[in-house]
Amino acid sequence: MRHAKPTELVTAAEMTGSTPAGLLPQASFAPGSRVAIIHDWCPDFRGGERVLAQICRQFPNADVFTLFDFLPAEIKDQYFRDIQFHTSVANRLPMVKKFYRSLFFLCPFLIEQFDVTGYDAVISSSAAFARGVITRPDQPHLCYVHSPVRYAWDEQFSYLEQGKLGYGPKGTLFRYMLHRLREWDTRTAHGPDLMLANSNYVRSRIKHIYGRDARVVFPPVPLGELDVVSDKDDYYVSASFLAPYKRTDLVIQAFNEMPSRRLVVVGEGQQSAKLRALAGPNVTFSGYLPRREYVRTIAEARAMVFAGCEDFGIALAESQACGTPLIAFGRGGATDIVQRLGVSNAPTGVLFGRQTVAALKEAVGHFEDKGAAITPQACRENSERFSEERFDRELMDAVGHVQSLHAAIG
Repeated sequence: MRHAKPTELVTAAEMTGSTPAGLLPQASFAPGSRVAIIHDWCPDFRGGERVLAQICRQFPNADVFTLFDFLPAEIKDQYFRDIQFHTSVANRLPMVKKFYRSLFFLCPFLIEQFDVTGYDAVISSSAAFARGVITRPDQPHLCYVHSPVRYAWDEQFSYLEQGKLGYGPKGTLFRYMLHRLREWDTRTAHGPDLMLANSNYVRSRIKHIYGRDARVVFPPVPLGELDVVSDKDDYYVSASFLAPYKRTDLVIQAFNEMPSRRLVVVGEGQQSAKLRALAGPNVTFSGYLPRREYVRTIAEARAMVFAGCEDFGIALAESQACGTPLIAFGRGGATDIVQRLGVSNAPTGVLFGRQTVAALKEAVGHFEDKGAAITPQACRENSERFSEERFDRELMDAVGHVQSLHAAIG
């Protein structure tokens, strides 16, 4: 008879991420344990890689397995010193840095080629493929889920539309490959013993797509790097990787219709050229910024504006840590981060209900009319829920939980 998966024993209280202290075992893997950490890919040092770095801090002798690794040497030296990275064979393909995303249909096969069966435990950091690594039945496997595969599930149609993939030969082929990816994704969904979701939104998607419960553990925000600035400038800021689902185009269109208001767009991505062509004279682009300059730019902004549906949104939480209010689409991780103006006693931002230019402009107007109720101090205090120390504690609680379940079963 098949044993119940350890995850099925997790209580509803534990799933909320607010389990009372002492209920869960405060334990790590035994001294000398060999831990494998699996991460989808490392194209740059963004939110997912910051989570990976924080996990590695808890397991400094772990090995990292990732499909593609393009991290600069200075990032490796700062955040992953003495960590051994293992990549897929596809990482050696010519010019792979430019087209690695197009190899998504090979990634399930590639992730399964990592042999981690000799390790004492596995931690996967997954927004797509890492969770599908092959493990032994007696091998503890904890999965931190940044998101179910966005472009394979509920956001498939948006991605196909933005890629202008209809039902011609190319579009039909893409649709079939996404169908096969959904089959693999569903089959591997019950491999980990316990899933951690990075937001309540992702937790609900895990439940809807995979039929599994997950415990919410918010990503870590480096509060020590972020100082509160109370004297704000007169510009708004949008900061993200310039991918279609971030909806920076919507922010730019809205500010094009508000020419008296300045917008600074921070970041680069596959939409960089298109967005620059779309922007009016009141919209400026900074490109990627060094960390210190990035922090200063979001800290001095009047507010950060975000129109996408983000799984969590570390940049949004970072803006709060700098004392900067948020104007964000009211779906996804923003609902965990923002204390709503007009609802909370200590508001930190405005949420708008529809991804339209009109709704965003109305939200900006509401912020300017009523935003005096939002203080930099309230924003900073709100961000303290996302500290690195809290993440470390909740991660190790989950590690201890998985470890104890395997001890009970074995």
